[in-house]
Amino acid sequence: MIPLPTRLRQLLRLHPGWYALIAAIVLSCIGVAAIGTAGQPANAAMQARFWLPVSLAVMAVCAVPRPRWIGYASYPLFAAVLIVLILMALPFMPRAIVPVRNGARAWISLGSITLQPSELIKVLFVLSMAWYLRYRSSYRTLRGLLVPFFIMFIPVALILKQPDLGTAILFAPTLFVMLVAAGAKLRHLGLLLGMVFLAVGVNVAIALWAPDNMQLLRPHQRARIVSMVSLAQGDTRFIKTTAFQQDKAMTLVSSGGMSGYGAERSATIVKFNRVPHVHNDMIFAVIANRWGVLGVLGVLGLYLSLIGSFLLIAARSKDPLAQLSCVGFAGMIFTQVVINVGMNLGMLPVTGITLPFISYGGSSLVATFIMVGLALNFASRRPAMLARPNFEFDNPDAIFQ
Repeated sequence: MIPLPTRLRQLLRLHPGWYALIAAIVLSCIGVAAIGTAGQPANAAMQARFWLPVSLAVMAVCAVPRPRWIGYASYPLFAAVLIVLILMALPFMPRAIVPVRNGARAWISLGSITLQPSELIKVLFVLSMAWYLRYRSSYRTLRGLLVPFFIMFIPVALILKQPDLGTAILFAPTLFVMLVAAGAKLRHLGLLLGMVFLAVGVNVAIALWAPDNMQLLRPHQRARIVSMVSLAQGDTRFIKTTAFQQDKAMTLVSSGGMSGYGAERSATIVKFNRVPHVHNDMIFAVIANRWGVLGVLGVLGLYLSLIGSFLLIAARSKDPLAQLSCVGFAGMIFTQVVINVGMNLGMLPVTGITLPFISYGGSSLVATFIMVGLALNFASRRPAMLARPNFEFDNPDAIFQ
């Protein structure tokens, strides 16, 4: 066991994990300022004075244990949170414990604070999948891919039951990039990806053109797709109903200009537009309005720095758990940013997904800082001298065969 002073010296060495930490802290500070601009000073104070210190403390704890211990704990913790999600889905759970917000049973009430277990399951899914894939080769067959996708299906089904489509969407792209990094054959993954795109295309086509009795999506999901397409075509029929949130967010984004309106004027504009969920789902519109294009480019640059740091840690590490986990974290954050920005710009339907580190939400902030803490942990470790060969293959062309 490494003595704590030695472990601290390892952590304090210069490594890519520090770039990820700096980017995460700066993004969190931008988030606090943006939440205040959104007319939520109490939430901004809660984020800055409680959730951010808690997140940093949890991150520090995650930076200490050996990766092997983290791997051993991943399965039991993953199973424990799955049990919590199952209990939350039971109809007899009291509202005092599992409150209903916007029609979703996605939170657990713990007195004055609420937690969202689906945020934690995202991190545990990446760790469990990395621990599963690290020394296997079964996923290099089409049949072998069934096990990872079955494992993914369990939390996705429970999260969709809440319902929380935005969080559920993140799992498939994350698993996909982890399988690519692990050496799964691209023709197999391409076949599965083609099936996904076909299914999405069929659902969108049915939502747009099929009669009501043939619809596969829920009414509110169909309405969001129809309203998004209508806005893109210049049709204003839905701007006072299903397209109201997206239309107002697009207005805030487009009016920000190159350098934005600043704190006070932007706060007035945001308040006047009355964007629903502006402090979480639509916080990107606030950033674009307050800081303009320059601010947006700065925020996106910080995300690229964060994701790039994760990938650099994965590239430098010899531990397969560290490699696959960091790739999974990078894929999950990238997907979440793309979807959130896309729905603020009117390019994707609104799915209720937050912007990492920036949107208000304690569970989301804690979960993302856990990723940073684990990245710090992995980046500070020296390669093991007698480690088993991992998932890497001698023949790079094998992934295409």
